[in-house]
Amino acid sequence: MQQLLSRMSYVIEIKDIHKNYKGAWAPALDGFSFHVEHNRIVGLLGPNGAGKTTCFNILCGIVKADKGSAHIAGKDCSTDITAIGGVMGMVPQQIALFGNLTANENFDYIGRLYGLDSNTIDSRKQYLLQRLGLDKHADKRVNAYSGGMKRRANIIASLLHDPELLLLDEPTAGVDVQSRAMILDFLNEYRNRGKTILYTSHLMDEAEQICDEVVIIDGGKYITGGAPKDLITETVDCQRLEDVFLHYTGHSVRD
Repeated sequence: MQQLLSRMSYVIEIKDIHKNYKGAWAPALDGFSFHVEHNRIVGLLGPNGAGKTTCFNILCGIVKADKGSAHIAGKDCSTDITAIGGVMGMVPQQIALFGNLTANENFDYIGRLYGLDSNTIDSRKQYLLQRLGLDKHADKRVNAYSGGMKRRANIIASLLHDPELLLLDEPTAGVDVQSRAMILDFLNEYRNRGKTILYTSHLMDEAEQICDEVVIIDGGKYITGGAPKDLITETVDCQRLEDVFLHYTGHSVRD
């Protein structure tokens, strides 16, 4: 599958996506288009309500677009959900684990949902637990974990099937400095294995540090995109990615 993805033009391709929710005062997505190439870390950046979560939900097959198309590895996100699930891992912003179970129990259960045999589950979870600093806490209930530990466990759950594409929604929100550094180091390592990552964050310094490219979305529309260094250079009076972000999205608070 990795060879197939590397030969494809885009791992993710979204074209002219429109999505209106009933009763909403504005479209969640309004003709949004973008793509992600193989073996890149791409940041999808935008203010609250910009359309990031709706975009992720469409890619995961949770929400269907009113118009337009979304493909992962050439598969239609609205119809080929099972095939896409085999190549994609999704890390939601909420902790998607059973709090009354241990990390090991969670991963055993999730691994079986992916159709993995027990030997594969054991080898992968042991590597990931050690790599993300949870090996000494694997038999503790997730409810007893700190916020940073829960975030790292959330990531492990999405990686048990060794996906070629990883989607992460605010993976470092509210975590301590050490957990954040460990997560970012791991994401770079994962990309260096030939994987592709799309993630959202409100931390512009983090996105500037880790992303090969960023896409700025606002009001459900594509605003601009490119390598962080290029965007900083090309945008007047901007020294950081945060300056670029504010230049395009403004200083008004979004609720």
